[in-house]
Amino acid sequence: MSEDRFSLLIIGGYGTFGGRLAGLLGDQPRLRLLVAGRSLEKADDFVADLRTPKDGAEGLGSNNLGAMVQAVSFDRDGDLTEQLTRLRPHLVVDASGPFQSFGEDAYKVVEACIGLGIDYADIADSTGFVAGIGGLDAAAKAKGTFALSGLSSLPALSFAALDAMAPHFSRIESVAAGIAPSAHVKIGLNVVRAIASYAGKKITVRRDGRPAAGRGLIDSMRVTVAPPGVKPLRSRTFLLVDAPDLKLLPARFADLKSSFTGVGTEPQPLQHLLSLVARLVHFRLLPSLLPFSRLLQRASHAFAVGEHRGGMFVRISGIDHAGKRLSCGWHLIAEGDDGPFIPIIGVDALVRRLLSGVRPENGARPAAGELQLVDFEAAFRRFSITSGIRMENEEARQPLYHRILGSAWERLPPAISALHAGGARVASGRARIERGGGLLARIVAGVIGFPRAGEDVPVTVRFVSDGDREIWTRDFGGTVFRSWQVEGKGRDRHLLTEVFGPFRVLMALVADGEKLRLVVRGWRFLGIPLPMFLAPGGDTYEEERDGRFHFHVEIGGRLTGLVVRYTGWLVVE
Repeated sequence: MSEDRFSLLIIGGYGTFGGRLAGLLGDQPRLRLLVAGRSLEKADDFVADLRTPKDGAEGLGSNNLGAMVQAVSFDRDGDLTEQLTRLRPHLVVDASGPFQSFGEDAYKVVEACIGLGIDYADIADSTGFVAGIGGLDAAAKAKGTFALSGLSSLPALSFAALDAMAPHFSRIESVAAGIAPSAHVKIGLNVVRAIASYAGKKITVRRDGRPAAGRGLIDSMRVTVAPPGVKPLRSRTFLLVDAPDLKLLPARFADLKSSFTGVGTEPQPLQHLLSLVARLVHFRLLPSLLPFSRLLQRASHAFAVGEHRGGMFVRISGIDHAGKRLSCGWHLIAEGDDGPFIPIIGVDALVRRLLSGVRPENGARPAAGELQLVDFEAAFRRFSITSGIRMENEEARQPLYHRILGSAWERLPPAISALHAGGARVASGRARIERGGGLLARIVAGVIGFPRAGEDVPVTVRFVSDGDREIWTRDFGGTVFRSWQVEGKGRDRHLLTEVFGPFRVLMALVADGEKLRLVVRGWRFLGIPLPMFLAPGGDTYEEERDGRFHFHVEIGGRLTGLVVRYTGWLVVE
């Protein structure tokens, strides 16, 4: 063993999160990774898989494995001092759990590490465990070590987002956060057990500025997770979960009036059923859902229906420095299988900082505020993970597209932002128009008033602001048709709603390089939701070319075929 290597012991190293952490850190040549668990055989199998090159793979089994990786046996119920002395780690990361079930001797691993002068970190999500680690602060400082608890999505990442938004406020009154895992991600049994342990039971939240009793997996709020310029997740209900944030927030924000932390899973009907079962515990018809943990896990795996995307949000509201009402939201979306890496990105960032010589202050404490948002964002760039902040001043309204796009508005080419700058304006140019030839396509085009096919057709678009909505009047060579656009509300939050006669189309504004794409997310006829597979779609986008605004609008569907396609350019007068 090379003595200049930094030695990292991962307890639960071949588990759901520990395994991902080992895969992420496997590219560090200065690292000695000790993959630990009760079963040496399972640890050996995991390490063998980690060392196996996989074409095009990221993380686990990647071709750039530079760390020295070793499988070891570690029993948290055994002689901890003997095991830690023999393994000689510089840092111990506990990625096992569930931390809610550690009992009276919950901190024995932490205490053993401190006693031997070994640094410690974990990804605990248990409110009691994370908040209580401060009781070991004096001992850790005396030994010159640090012990950080909760270096996970909640509270490390959520507080990093809070700290990034807080400077905009003079007073923060409300904080809500939530995690929306992809339905296609296999949830570990320990995670299910942690949630089942408090389902239907009392969870302390903040209401009207005072502690209040919330109901686990029963109390709810609806949120649309929508990073600026990215196709949002579908609006969903988040159910109250026990998270360290609920305990730590009142100490951070003295004027806090309300708090909430939740989980929003897909498919939503399955989550609603779980909420109903949690009420049996609340009404004491069941003592706990813990005995049903494995059944709940199997159900979540069996009903993997929905988009393979996950997300997270942190929303705050209060008073800005001008004395006006302000709300602000940080949103994140992870594509495919990248979401489950988020809970261990904080530990990954900590280890990389340690390897670069940046060390946390000594002492034992929750990891809330330990890392900055930029630390997480640097790791996000290694994945298909997008995040951003939306500012929502309730008294100074921004132009419609600016409100929906949030910070992504600043990335728009000048010609696009000029067209959507708000207020009364007129733009003129030329267009090429194509029309579908099917009977149903002609009927739809006639109902809405789409123009006839033509080449080099003069076009004028007049924009008029009417309260929160914009009225668009398009004149294609004398053929005029109107629509109006407004920001979606409720379930349609963060979507652009455009109304053509009896049809209402919901679209996501997606900043895609130099283009602004309009992606259909739903549609309605006379207010009645219609099936998505029949929704009007097509490749619709705006772009800047040669300093001018260009448009490409395509409307069609499975039943109609192409209804209309018009392309061209406009210049704002």
